[in-house]
Amino acid sequence: MCSVVLLPDLQGKVNKMAISALHSASTGLSALSQELDIIANNLANVNTNGFKASRANFEDLLYQEKKQPGVENATGSLTPMGQFVGLGTRISNTQLDFTKGAPVPTSSPLDMYINGTGFFKVTIPDSQGGSGYTRAGNFVLNSEGEIVLGNSDGPRMNPSITVDAEATNITISSDGRITALLPGETEVTEIGQVDLASFVNPTGLKSIGGNLYVETAASGAPIEGTPGEGNLGGIIQSHLETSNVDAVTELVKLIKTQRSFEMNSQSIQAADEAMQVISNLRRF
Repeated sequence: MCSVVLLPDLQGKVNKMAISALHSASTGLSALSQELDIIANNLANVNTNGFKASRANFEDLLYQEKKQPGVENATGSLTPMGQFVGLGTRISNTQLDFTKGAPVPTSSPLDMYINGTGFFKVTIPDSQGGSGYTRAGNFVLNSEGEIVLGNSDGPRMNPSITVDAEATNITISSDGRITALLPGETEVTEIGQVDLASFVNPTGLKSIGGNLYVETAASGAPIEGTPGEGNLGGIIQSHLETSNVDAVTELVKLIKTQRSFEMNSQSIQAADEAMQVISNLRRF
């Protein structure tokens, strides 16, 4: 009768390889699951005014060094390459895409589109930072006649601008000057100035919902100015900025992510089968 003998060191190596593959594939599943969440959020906001799409940036993890490159071999030569086994991947960060959305005409005189770089500034609670920044220009009047952002909280524009309830012919110039024809007057009067803000690193802004961002140490301090000056874009009245989400691109990314998820699942299955073969080997 013959016998099959599995060397202990070989068994240990195979087990370590299978376990390493399991862990690497699991990091892939976790990262791809987060990417699916990001893509789903982009698609959910395809009709949100001023929304900016996010993308997931991946990075590889630590490597097991099996063999160093450049080591002298038996013949006295230096090995041209080493041997390294990676331990998986993770999402390093999510990056905002501040590409301009398309302008869409509206019938509201207080709707504004930034034709270029910049953000509208609004006042938010101190607990959230005190100042919020947005590309959504769907502004309306509140009960006190103040211009506010038309989201669920209605934060006031900063600096605050009040419009008389009976004012007519409201006009917003490209440099942000708001004029209107007030009751009892024959000539238009300037009633306020819209200022914009820019950031050295806008991708470092923090999203807080409600079409709002707040500054962080990564974004740098806001650089405020008049629309059209410096790198700030001009204002186009009665237009809104659409979401910059490209639905077709996001759907293609969704398919690729799904397939990558399936491949990582197959890696886990292959590692499991290798461990099963080792555990089923017996001496006889």
